Amino acid sequence: MSVEQPAGNFISRVAVEFARNVRQATNGQLNIRVHPNSTLYRRPEVKAAVTRGDIQLGDVFMSALGNEDPIFELDSLPFLASDYEQARKLWAVSREAVERRLLADGMRLVYAVPWPAQSLFSNRPLRTVEDVRDLRFRSYNPTISRLAHLLHARPTTINTEDVPQAFREGLVDIMLTSSATGMDLRVWDFVSHFYDVRAFIPKNIVIVNERAFQRLPVAQRRALLHAGERAERAGWELSWALTGYQTRMLARRGMTVVQDIDPQLRRELTEVGQQITEEWLARAGEEHAQIIEAYLDEPPR
Repeated sequence: MSVEQPAGNFISRVAVEFARNVRQATNGQLNIRVHPNSTLYRRPEVKAAVTRGDIQLGDVFMSALGNEDPIFELDSLPFLASDYEQARKLWAVSREAVERRLLADGMRLVYAVPWPAQSLFSNRPLRTVEDVRDLRFRSYNPTISRLAHLLHARPTTINTEDVPQAFREGLVDIMLTSSATGMDLRVWDFVSHFYDVRAFIPKNIVIVNERAFQRLPVAQRRALLHAGERAERAGWELSWALTGYQTRMLARRGMTVVQDIDPQLRRELTEVGQQITEEWLARAGEEHAQIIEAYLDEPPR
């Protein structure tokens, strides 16, 4: 099982516990070896590796698949779902569509874990969106690239493990990512400001090759899916619990942490987010648009 994050990251820890639960439930008959820190495959390669069967399971940042289908971008539309209650609600109405899309490519969804909300890390103060103009904006999916364009910044695709060097070499000036990633990367060594804008809560999904899954005995299939349910519950709880703690830790490391966001900056960012959502609706098709409608109409679950 390929996992992008370092071993100490909470998503990697959830994966290790998932593998342990599978092993225990099958009396050691089904063993999953977790390989963290992209030691098997880097982010762009994982889904294809699972599809081919080179590896049986992989942990994938869902919105990085946005070029394949708009459904994968849904959790990364800025300010559509920016707290955990909203994120749970959005996942509840969109999960079935994600599962169908993955199965069409020969993969099965096992579980999903949310990141803490994505916020801005910058090497300079920000008061309005004009302060973002012409900055090199780290991108990791099509939505972030579009966000950067609308902010008149310059999107630059950088894998997570390459971020510190990119900042030090002046290839990146600003990025939108979680406090968890900030802790993993020790961002205080190369970035000065953290703006807790909480733009959206994206997810990592764990996928299994469907052919490999179907070859398992029925009892092992059930054990794997049950362990996935446990992993998803644990991942959501852990992500939520870590959010405030990690923000405090960034401040203790000497970063300027801004939680009272300037109203003008928040308003301008929200307007850009609304435009991105409208563009997504225009190209997503009626079926995906109905998911947004269900999200906006349904009470939280």
